[in-house]
Amino acid sequence: MMFDLRALALAALLAVPSSPASSRDGQDPAALEFQGFRAGARLDELSAVVSGFAARLRCERARADRRVTECRARLDRPELGGATDLWLSAMDSVAGVITISGPVDAERLDRWRQTLVQRYGRVDTRVQGPQRAMQWVRRGRMLRLTWRVDGAHTMASVSLVDGRVLDAWGQSARDGAGMR
Repeated sequence: MMFDLRALALAALLAVPSSPASSRDGQDPAALEFQGFRAGARLDELSAVVSGFAARLRCERARADRRVTECRARLDRPELGGATDLWLSAMDSVAGVITISGPVDAERLDRWRQTLVQRYGRVDTRVQGPQRAMQWVRRGRMLRLTWRVDGAHTMASVSLVDGRVLDAWGQSARDGAGMR
C-alpha cells in the first residue's frame, strides 16, 4: 500500500509546535539525529551508519518514481534495545523519512527519552489512546519518539523527517520531473 510521503511529512511537522529549547551539546539544533541517523543525510552516509551496527542497508527503487529509493535494515545492538527495524525513503539519494522501530523495555525507553530531552529540550508528551509521543521540530526537520505499551510489551519508534527534502521532491514532481 502506497502512502503520500508529503502528506506524512506535513502532518508530522504541523502536529506539534517546535520547542524553543536549543541543543545543550553545542551541535546545530536543526540537525535532529538519533543513534547516528538523521533525515537529510545521503544514502552513502546512512549506509556507513548501518554498517557500524554490523548490518547491511538493502535498497530498491520505487516503481512510481525512480528518484525514490526505499531501504531497510535489521539492526541488533544493545544501544537500540536489541533487534530493531530501520526503514527509510530517500529522494535523489537523500533521506526524507527514516523510521527505527522495535520492542524496548522500560529502561531502554526511558534512556531514549532522556537522551532526546537532554539534547533537544523538554516537550510535552502527547497521548492518543494507548500511544504516547514526543516530538521536536527544527527548521523544517522533525524527530518523533512514539511508544505504545501493550500488556508486558512496549513497542517504540523514532521517526526523522526532513521537510525540505520532501518539499523539493514534491516541487519537482509537480513540475513533471518525478512522473515518468
